[in-house]
Amino acid sequence: MSATLTPRVVVVRRRSELEELLALHGTRAAAEWYLRERGRDLAEVVDRHEALQAALTTVAAAVPADWRRGAVDRDDLPRFLFGPEDVVVAVGPDGLVANVAKYLAGQPVLGVDPEPGRNAGVLVRCAAAQVAALLPAVAAGAAPVRRRCMVRAALDDGQELVGLNEVYVGHTSHQSARYLIGVGEGGRARRERHSSSGVVVGSGTGATGWCASIARDRPGAPRPPAPEEAALCWFVREAWPSPVTGVELVSGRLDGAARLELTAESDGLVVFADGLESDRLALRWGQRVHVGVAPGRLTLVEP
Repeated sequence: MSATLTPRVVVVRRRSELEELLALHGTRAAAEWYLRERGRDLAEVVDRHEALQAALTTVAAAVPADWRRGAVDRDDLPRFLFGPEDVVVAVGPDGLVANVAKYLAGQPVLGVDPEPGRNAGVLVRCAAAQVAALLPAVAAGAAPVRRRCMVRAALDDGQELVGLNEVYVGHTSHQSARYLIGVGEGGRARRERHSSSGVVVGSGTGATGWCASIARDRPGAPRPPAPEEAALCWFVREAWPSPVTGVELVSGRLDGAARLELTAESDGLVVFADGLESDRLALRWGQRVHVGVAPGRLTLVEP
């Protein structure tokens, strides 16, 4: 924490389903009709919204009176400037922690589960009622934390992004992407031209998500890394065999400083992380991207 500035608590949230329905339909009556036509009950949506609001209220009350405060919606994260003295409190599902992690540089994160039992609780490990005791401990550097490795994608022009769960490289519309893939260093590197639905490179945190669904259908899939392990697993989606494209280099692990290199051989390729397609890098024909480990980028506070 900064020696001159009091900590700032930044509460990160996402709109509830009720708020999204009201934005789309205008009134509760219209939202209720919409749900009823699909066999759902508005009462369940309202209950979940109220649980989120209750958690946000508890978190707000837990912030010490002399601390600074900030708040940001998930959709505004690409435009929000986090400071080095910030303590981030993400109130929502596990994926919200992944959404905010890519914009941080080691600031401590408290993941608060507003609906215990509904979320997996892998990243949102705290209850709202625990925040009051945890915040002073975080400021004093006494809170238990775990540092999780992330995935970094770096373009040859200096642009880069990171993801907590995974990075995707492929066509913007998920149609066939053409590229040259390379694994290994120097003269020992293996390379192959591909036409595929893209490449997914996941961390140990993300190994139970998108990568797990791909690995389930892959005999001999690489062993997934542990959440704090400096390693990644990668998968090529639906590689297409042809006279000029292969299907041999379709999965593997990246340990330590190892990197995966992809050179674009078609237009429209993009790189994005953790499902945030709006915050992406564009790859031009012939441009290269290197994907590897970003160690210890997320500092997750333990309850």
